[in-house]
Amino acid sequence: MTLFEDLKWRGLIKDITSPDLEEKLNKGGMTFYIGTDPTADSMHLGHLSSFLISKRLKEGGHNPILLIGGATGRIGDPRPTSEREMKPIAEIEHNIECLTKQAKDLFGFEVVNNFDWSKDINFIDFLRDYGKYFNVNYMLDKDIIRRRLETGITYTEFSYMIMQALDFLHLFETKNCTLQVAGSDQWGNITAGVDLIKKKLGADAYAFTMPLVLDKYGNKFGKSEGNALWLDKTKTSPYEIYQYLINSDDGMVIDYLKVFTFLSREEIERLEESNKVHPELREAHKALAREVITFLHGEEEYKRALEMSESLFSEDITKLSASDIIASLKDIPTFEIKKDTLLVDLLVESLICSSKREAREMILSGAISINNKKETNLEKIVTKNDLIDNQVIIIKKGKKKYYLGFYK
Repeated sequence: MTLFEDLKWRGLIKDITSPDLEEKLNKGGMTFYIGTDPTADSMHLGHLSSFLISKRLKEGGHNPILLIGGATGRIGDPRPTSEREMKPIAEIEHNIECLTKQAKDLFGFEVVNNFDWSKDINFIDFLRDYGKYFNVNYMLDKDIIRRRLETGITYTEFSYMIMQALDFLHLFETKNCTLQVAGSDQWGNITAGVDLIKKKLGADAYAFTMPLVLDKYGNKFGKSEGNALWLDKTKTSPYEIYQYLINSDDGMVIDYLKVFTFLSREEIERLEESNKVHPELREAHKALAREVITFLHGEEEYKRALEMSESLFSEDITKLSASDIIASLKDIPTFEIKKDTLLVDLLVESLICSSKREAREMILSGAISINNKKETNLEKIVTKNDLIDNQVIIIKKGKKKYYLGFYK
């Protein structure tokens, strides 16, 4: 299978600017770039789906450049709905530093910052050397611009397309970069770069886009969507990524394996068959979690996330540290225990149960667990001795409702 065929099979190619690109990708030897703006101090899972293609192309004989948009990040890429908030320069510079280190650590490829070649261009030169190559009607016809016309778009956002095209031109001239790769929502911006190179230099450049990776609700992974899974483990722990991936929608897990892992077609097709015949084994989900976490954080962090997952919902939970439990269960309701308290009263005071009657019924029916051990004694008093690591206690109501308690 050729490189192009593999990318197509994995669902990683949506649009290409020229049919000649297929042969060029298969041949190897192209310098290409893929970029991101410093809107946060870490990449997230949505970035990973895009940036992993740099590794695939590298293995196919191409030369990758990863671009951090120190200049474009100061402007803000137009969103379909509203203008982005302008971030303070100090925050942008901090994000650039963090993203640059993260990109180098994860991929080991050359990282560039478009602020380096944009910062000294004055306004008149910008208009004379670049603006004159852009027809306003051409810009208005781009999808992302057209969708904003009804609600309004500022000149700053309108200029973003020119700035991104300028990046492609600069890398073409200085690094012989002939290919740009981006998500499908960047089609208008990257084709503008191809056109600028053609008009200004009379040379051919190429681009292709990847379909956006969506969650089960049809939303793309990202900070603005509120579902970001950060690649920085201090922001999203390997355990949290493990839980998200292991619980991926059955109908999407194979697509995720194609996009997020380097497993072979044969192995993914075997997992797809297992997913159909024995879905209860969740082999595909486990492979997805293993491959992603190992790539991001190493085998030891994967093993730790797996052990935490196996312990967190078993009686082995007492072997975990309080910090691990708090990080793993940070989204569940919390409550305080101010003194030794009868369990029935605690369930009501912490709003786990609506009344003492309900609390008694839940305890007697075995529906209440303390640290994953069922508690059926109505006279049970919760004390400091029940704490895990002398800090926290977990109460479960029914099969799925968890509550995290802190002794004050």
